[in-house]
Amino acid sequence: MAEQELPGVLVLDVGGAQGLLVEQAALLQRHFHLITMKEFLANKRELSRRIQSVFVFEGRPRIDRELLQSLPNLRVVGNSGAGVDHLDLALISAFGVKVTNTPHAVADPTADMGMALMLASARRLVEGNVWSSPGS
Repeated sequence: MAEQELPGVLVLDVGGAQGLLVEQAALLQRHFHLITMKEFLANKRELSRRIQSVFVFEGRPRIDRELLQSLPNLRVVGNSGAGVDHLDLALISAFGVKVTNTPHAVADPTADMGMALMLASARRLVEGNVWSSPGS
């Protein structure tokens, strides 16, 4: 499918401190034409009709009334993460837009980190590491 035929997905950025990981962007580009917020703001008139999805990564971009009003063909807001507390679901639904998330995407890593922290605390690993480090 040619890039022109792919539906547009709005993302904050690719790479950098606040953008999608390059690997994530590569996966999205298989099915969407990625449009960064910078590109969108520079050319709202042309790009607003192409965007059918917004991909929210680490709570960005912020989905507010102004953004929703500027995207007449928006169908779905895809949130990368377990929770959707940062999204105004009533507002988004009022525009006829669906919201998705990935509730199990971070379940195993979160459990792993919880177990690691409990074991480190019970065995006083951090304290022992500081004590045994040279120059302590």
